[in-house]
Amino acid sequence: MKESLKTTVLVLLITASLVQSYFLIYRLPGSYSVVNSESNYIKTENMGQEQRVENLIFPDQMIIHMGKDKHTLFYPESTFYQLIYSRLQGRNFGNFERQSVDSANWEELKKTHPGIELSFEGGIPVSLLQRIMQLDADSLFQAETISKVWIYTSGKDPKAHALFFSSRGDVVYEAEDVDLTVQDVKQHVDFGTGWTPYRLTDAGYYIPEEALEMLQVELPTGQYTVDQMQRSLFFDPSMTRNIQEKDGSEIYTDSKRSLQVKYNQRWISYNDPAAVQTSEVDRTKDVLAAVDFVNQYGGFNGTYRLTMDADNQSTQINLLPYYDSYRILDLPEYGFEHMHLDVQKESVATYERSLLYLMEGEEVEKQMTQLPFGEELEQQIKEVAGNATVINLFPAYLPVPTESGMKLLPVWAITLGSGQVKMVPAK
Repeated sequence: MKESLKTTVLVLLITASLVQSYFLIYRLPGSYSVVNSESNYIKTENMGQEQRVENLIFPDQMIIHMGKDKHTLFYPESTFYQLIYSRLQGRNFGNFERQSVDSANWEELKKTHPGIELSFEGGIPVSLLQRIMQLDADSLFQAETISKVWIYTSGKDPKAHALFFSSRGDVVYEAEDVDLTVQDVKQHVDFGTGWTPYRLTDAGYYIPEEALEMLQVELPTGQYTVDQMQRSLFFDPSMTRNIQEKDGSEIYTDSKRSLQVKYNQRWISYNDPAAVQTSEVDRTKDVLAAVDFVNQYGGFNGTYRLTMDADNQSTQINLLPYYDSYRILDLPEYGFEHMHLDVQKESVATYERSLLYLMEGEEVEKQMTQLPFGEELEQQIKEVAGNATVINLFPAYLPVPTESGMKLLPVWAITLGSGQVKMVPAK
């Protein structure tokens, strides 16, 4: 009888220990040794929405080349962008042939050959690109990161061509098997007729020849509390202590991890020094781990586009917010910035985000505005950029705090060679 009772108690103790271990592993941030899929996680706080990585990877711009040096640009969420992009996603590309990027003058070919160009800022690994496009990749192509896809027709050639440009800038891959006809490409190109014309500059970016209309809008904002993030990120918030810094920021720590709060509790920076450093970086796994982490700890409010960079030890991931078709720029002095994560071997070492979010669908005010174009815009770019090299020009929103929430002002954003972003406002 005593032996039977001892056995029963022992079994109960072992079961309780296993259950406790399970919750510890699944609850702690960065525990991806067990939680290794996009959807296999525990939702810890009812905050933002969950997102799949496929919804976060899309071209930052779509360029339609119409021949005779005529071009137009479509941006995310616009009607023809979505139509063309969805059609291309359903087509197959395979049998990739590698060649030097110097094998042709691609900038000149863009002026003469009708086609569609997809730009992926910063580059996307092929293994992630396969989640949004149908690519039959061999081992050589599979290891690449692609920054640009160009599908075009050439004179009387009965075959459509598809080029995938490496983000390294030295090689380009041509798909010998393209599930598109010349007529398919021409039909997509024809969608660009009648839209804002753009001119390709010698620097490689595009200048509009007519005014671009954008909606200026004011929206209310919501804000997550520090208490919500603390409860979410720490297994036992009662074990954390608070440190007040001289600059007005606060640090919450359990002696292992830390959560720093800045800018009147509108911005947080979470750090976990226990993340494993490694010389072998798998960017795809790191990206999946990052999206999984954000889904679990804070979530998404609205549309975000994912960009990344990697060194020998980690993958840096940026999640850029959008309103309508255009990116929302950072306002760091107000604690309103894009999300940033540093991931080391599928473990999140750094997680930074704003606690503010825009309440889309509850717009307070709307007004149509026009952005400058042509020679006037070129002159303004020269004045703003000075002697710096300009590598990109894109329409964006500058956030400005108001009593009602946040006003989004249309601007031309100018990316300089240093990575710095300058602005030209609407008229």
